[in-house]
Amino acid sequence: MKNRNRLALLISLIVLVGFPILFLFVFFYTGDWRYLMWCLPPSFLAGFTGLIFTLQTIKKEKSLSK
Repeated sequence: MKNRNRLALLISLIVLVGFPILFLFVFFYTGDWRYLMWCLPPSFLAGFTGLIFTLQTIKKEKSLSK
């Protein structure tokens, strides 16, 4: 796996998991649940999209290298 694919996979996972956790802490600090609720849909949409494209690229590279 190339370094760019590894970086893309890492960024996708950070967006998918890290942003909601960050906003969960903001929610606990402020007590305003809207921070968390407005963060979830965009982060899941961006994270899953990036994850799907990255995994497809990794599969293509593995099939071409065989």
